[in-house]
Amino acid sequence: MTDAAAGGAPPPLPLLLDAVIGVGTELSLRPTLQHIVDSAAALTGARYAVLRVPAAEGARPERFTAGAEPEPGATDAGDDGDSDGSADDGGSGAEGDSVLSVPIHVQDEAFGLLRLTHARGGAFTAEDRGMLRVLASQAGIAIANARLYETARQRERWIEGAAAVTTALLTGEAAPDALMTVAQQARLLADAAAGVVLQPTAEGGMRIVAAATSGTAGPGYRRHPAAAAQNDLMGTTIEPGSAVLEQLLGGQPVFIEDSATDPRMTTRVRSRFGPSMMLPLQAGGRLIGTLALPRRRGERPYTAVERLLATQFASQAALALVLADAQQSRQRLAVFEDRDRIARDLHDLVVQRLFATGMMLESTRRRAGSAPEQSALDQAVDELESTIQEVRTAIFALQQPPADAPTTFRGKVLKETAGAGAVLGVQPSVHFTGAVDTRVTEPAAGRLLAALRRALAAASRRPGVSRVEVTVEAGVLPDGRAGVRLVVHDDGEADSASDTGTTTTWQAPL
Repeated sequence: MTDAAAGGAPPPLPLLLDAVIGVGTELSLRPTLQHIVDSAAALTGARYAVLRVPAAEGARPERFTAGAEPEPGATDAGDDGDSDGSADDGGSGAEGDSVLSVPIHVQDEAFGLLRLTHARGGAFTAEDRGMLRVLASQAGIAIANARLYETARQRERWIEGAAAVTTALLTGEAAPDALMTVAQQARLLADAAAGVVLQPTAEGGMRIVAAATSGTAGPGYRRHPAAAAQNDLMGTTIEPGSAVLEQLLGGQPVFIEDSATDPRMTTRVRSRFGPSMMLPLQAGGRLIGTLALPRRRGERPYTAVERLLATQFASQAALALVLADAQQSRQRLAVFEDRDRIARDLHDLVVQRLFATGMMLESTRRRAGSAPEQSALDQAVDELESTIQEVRTAIFALQQPPADAPTTFRGKVLKETAGAGAVLGVQPSVHFTGAVDTRVTEPAAGRLLAALRRALAAASRRPGVSRVEVTVEAGVLPDGRAGVRLVVHDDGEADSASDTGTTTTWQAPL
């Protein structure tokens, strides 16, 4: 005979319906689990309820509770699963038991055990047991839905992160900032302690070239107060001979459960980290490097879903890096072509016309009668020759790759004067005479550049400087020896009696 037939109270169906509907209202997993425990305690009047979730892949054992936890050692707490209310019967506890438990299954998979103690009337009834079974059945459905929702949200975050990286890289970031963008975005998505990018070294190892930690704040991360952490990671090298190196250089992912204890890990910073993913940045058969995402020691391992999503992110980021590099190469080529065109136009049109004008003035000067006319024409010819020399210098500067360090002596002089222009407030004009690139030796070039820096620094300290002229001549010195001569002249005022004036001359034999 049922309890209702014996005159007992009918099951509180409205409460049961509310609880069944309520456990499915949460979308995230942890709130859903807590709601299940709260609902079970409210339905049965239990003063304490606990849901134990065993360790699963990428997770630790967890427990969700409701009510006041019994004192340690209480006989009816049921925490060890060895009381009358075992989970073996699918919701045990004969009527009158003070412990009631029921397993929760998610799609035929054992998920956890829900256990209640300290019933409202001193003992749990058959109605309590029945309601708990119904609630456990609905809880399995709610947990499955919450898992699907969290997986979908996780995929969405990684897809959005990959899109953000692609957008950032294709806006023209420099190579170091591009790698930092990948490292930082991946660290945030993976909830990792650090995100680092390693690239192959000439010695056959791999070195960290970009590192992002919780203190990283974008391309200017080195100015952040927490910059010491990532600066300490920078330059860390996996030396040849490491067990993981062959896999990394071969473009294979490596998954580590505990970096501190795994014998394959050999870097000096391994003791700081626990679970880690090392993913290839590879696109079109080209290995750009490796993206490593270590978590702190003791933190949960990466799940299979996280590993898959991170691997897909790394592939997308590698493709974006290749596309960004190709885009920057096209932009640099366009700049070089434009500079070359300007240089050709200056040479073919401007210099030739100036040279023709100079020839006309020279011819006119020879026919001029009076001394004042000849003097004026001489000055005009000199100014024209000076202008031609400056235009030729500009042509040479245009033909130098702007991002590369100059390799010729002429280019080094132009780099020094260009850098001094920002300090002086005026760009020095530079004139070269003779085959300076072929005749000036390396030792002489080093001494001349040092003298040039001193002269430009002295000019920057003088007041009233509005014009600076630099002349470099490779030819015959006044004593008849072959040599190089540097003259730096400015129109500023002398700043002390010991100053040699506004003209500085330096020369050395070749």
